[in-house]
Amino acid sequence: MKEKKQSDLKVLLSYAGNYKRLTITGLGLSAVAMILGMLPYICIWLVARDLIAVAPNWALATGVARYGWMAFAFAVAGIVVYFGALMCTHLAAFRTASNIRKAGMEHLMKTPLGFFDSNASGLLRNRLDGAASETETLLAHNLADIVGSIAMLIAMIVLMFVFDWRMGAACLLAAVVSVLAMFSMMGGKNAQLMAEYQAAQDVMSKAGTEYVRGIPVVKVFQQTVYSFKAFKQAIEEYSAKAEHYQADVCRVPQAINLTFTEGAFIFLVPVALLLAPGALRSGDFAGFITNFAFYAVFSAIVSTALARVMFAASGMMLAQTALGRINQVMSAPTMEITDQPKAPKDNSVAFKDVSFTYAGAELPALDHVSFRVEPGQTVALVGPSGGGKTTAASLIPRFWDVTTGAVEVGGVDVRDTDPHVLMDQVAFVFQNTHLFKASILENVRAARPDATREEVLSALSAAQCDDIIEKLPDGVDTMIGSEGTYLSGGEQQRVALARAILKNAPIVVLDEATAFADPENEALIQKAFSVLTKDRTVIMIAHRLSTVVGADRIIVLDSGHVVQQGKHEELLRSEGLYARMWKEYNQAVKWRIQSEEGK
Repeated sequence: MKEKKQSDLKVLLSYAGNYKRLTITGLGLSAVAMILGMLPYICIWLVARDLIAVAPNWALATGVARYGWMAFAFAVAGIVVYFGALMCTHLAAFRTASNIRKAGMEHLMKTPLGFFDSNASGLLRNRLDGAASETETLLAHNLADIVGSIAMLIAMIVLMFVFDWRMGAACLLAAVVSVLAMFSMMGGKNAQLMAEYQAAQDVMSKAGTEYVRGIPVVKVFQQTVYSFKAFKQAIEEYSAKAEHYQADVCRVPQAINLTFTEGAFIFLVPVALLLAPGALRSGDFAGFITNFAFYAVFSAIVSTALARVMFAASGMMLAQTALGRINQVMSAPTMEITDQPKAPKDNSVAFKDVSFTYAGAELPALDHVSFRVEPGQTVALVGPSGGGKTTAASLIPRFWDVTTGAVEVGGVDVRDTDPHVLMDQVAFVFQNTHLFKASILENVRAARPDATREEVLSALSAAQCDDIIEKLPDGVDTMIGSEGTYLSGGEQQRVALARAILKNAPIVVLDEATAFADPENEALIQKAFSVLTKDRTVIMIAHRLSTVVGADRIIVLDSGHVVQQGKHEELLRSEGLYARMWKEYNQAVKWRIQSEEGK
């Protein structure tokens, strides 16, 4: 039997936890507050009834003052109860939004690290944080107004037919037309338009993040926003969706809605004119006038109630699309964690007939790749761009899981190892280094939070960072990225190496670690490598072939296949792809030297 899908509201309230009861209490108080808000109108009608009954001897209307004070008391009570309702719903809404953010972050912590390569941080933030904020508005205001408006409308319908059903039907006609107009804007296929509008907003947010990151390039080449075609197209698509929804979908229904909402009294007038002659003939004209006064007063409530319903309905619609974006985050793939984890026996790494294909790709990034790295060996992965080097390295710590085959660390499939144990086994140094906006000390200590200050300083020294520390105003306690304190690419790389040294993991993965370093920094980085890689299993990726000459084995990857492997001298003698790459590399070095000599 097919499982019934939960309603959006039920899904949303599931995040409230213990605060769900507070939400329900707030909704109940909102309904009571709306009914209390109607009672002053009844008191006003009672005043009008008494005055009409004794006209023109107004002094005989002795209940006017009492009804006035009753109206005041009901109005104050309605305000107080509504305040209590909003306090309940706001507290629950803030906690629910917080729980959504926590649940989203907890889920993202379980996703493979490779997921963040294909999902921009700005997009994820907009989906999770922005959507949670929109549900806040729904729970804090819209839902309370919807429940209160429903209670008000039910009470109104009952009251409208108590005295004269014909006048009551005339007043409610405006409500019927208004509801139909709102449904035409927000129901049916137009609900999908709102989802598309929100999707276009997500795309624009993602493109905007990429544009901001690329501003330095734009300035250097004196380009404009139009040089970023994706951002421009995203803005235009978002604008087109917004204009289409507002101009083509909402313009006419909204005009009808506002006209009938604000003009509810107009429907009462012709009905009253038709009924007046009969009232005169029956001799009950005073009762007719009293009833007309009642419905005239309540026609004002109709517009108030409908305005609340319209505002709340739009909030429901936004919350629905917000939940859709939250579900996109919550449906992100997670790593499967074994119930019976096995501990690695040593620090060897083995690829056994590994194939891997990225989601949406037609061709595999790795195709039946097999090799083994013994404990303490240094193995280099080389090959043309797009050959699969970084993909292979990312499978070791489970940035992604293999499609077929197995990656083993210490003789154990990485999928059968506790993720925390696996991450403790491997240290990484990437070509794109990220330092937190924190002190040098805390940046390095991120690798091992329980490390002492002396251990951090020792790791920094081993990573050849002494000259960096000496020139900083507060030494190792200097905040990076504050008050003009920044490090060059090569200096950042050395700090990242200090992290890896402090972690003291038995397996080290180096991904183009010297790609952006100048000659001076590269020499220092190479010295740091000698400390980092001593007695450890090392898998290194490099385009600069001079850095892999001393590797125990070089594996050449091309189009996802292992096409060669062996030592440097062996590969040169084989005259294959590696030999061609070595020749081209040396030719490039020769050109660079000749160019520098000619200056």
